[in-house]
Amino acid sequence: MQRAWPERTGELSSSDLEEIYAYPEGLDRPWVQVNFVASADGAVEIDTTSAGLSHAADRRVFLLGRDLADVVLVGAGTARAENYRGVVAGPKRLERRRRLGFTTVPPIAVVTRTAELDPASRLFTETVVPPIVVTTDTADTRALEAAGAEVLRAGTEDVDLARALDLLAARGLRRVACEGGPGLFARLVADDLVDQLCLTVAPLLVAGTAGRIAAGAAPAAPRRLALASILVEDGFTFLRYRRDAG
Repeated sequence: MQRAWPERTGELSSSDLEEIYAYPEGLDRPWVQVNFVASADGAVEIDTTSAGLSHAADRRVFLLGRDLADVVLVGAGTARAENYRGVVAGPKRLERRRRLGFTTVPPIAVVTRTAELDPASRLFTETVVPPIVVTTDTADTRALEAAGAEVLRAGTEDVDLARALDLLAARGLRRVACEGGPGLFARLVADDLVDQLCLTVAPLLVAGTAGRIAAGAAPAAPRRLALASILVEDGFTFLRYRRDAG
C-alpha cells in the first residue's frame, strides 16, 4: 500500500499505517471512526454483504481499525447479515494490541432497539470477550444476559446514540470503531457523532439496487469533512476524512 496524498511515499509499513489511522491521544470523550467499503458507483454490498467488494488491503485497514479501538460498534441488522462473531486476533495482532496498551481484543457492541438477537449465534458463542448489547429500557434482554452479554440501556423507545457512547466511554471505551450498517451510520451523521470516516473505494461497477453507505436519518444540513489522507493499492483507494474543525 502506498500514500497518494498528502505526500507521495514508497511502500507503507505497519508502523506507518498505525500512525496514519491512530486515534487522537488523551481522549476525554467518545471518538467515533466509521469504516465502510463501497464500489466506484456507490454500492455498499454485493449479494447482501460487503465481502464481494473487499480486498486484502481493505481487510488490513479494517483489522487495523479494530486493533486500534477500545470497542467495535455495529448495528443489529449488520451483525445478523454478516454473521458477526467476537473479534479474533492472531499472535501478531495481539502483540500489537499489547504494545498499544490493551490487554485483550475489543468487545463487539451491538445497537438494537428490541434486543432481538439470537443468543446461540456466533456473536455470543464465538468470542473471547462478552458482547455488549446497547438497547432500550423496555427491551427483554434476559436470554442475552444469560448468554453472557453486558447490557447497556440508552433510551426508552429507541437507542439514544449520544447516551450510548457516553455509557461506553464511562467504561473506558472511548475509541469507537463503527462498522455500520448504513442505518446506524446515518443516525450517527444526523446526531453529529462521526469524527472520522475511513472509506475504501473498490474499482468495481455494481449497479443494481444496492444501497449507499449511509441511509435513513439525515442531518438538518450536510456535515462538512476534511480530507486527511489517500492511500492506494491494486486499484483500491483508501480515503480518510475527519470532522472539519473549521
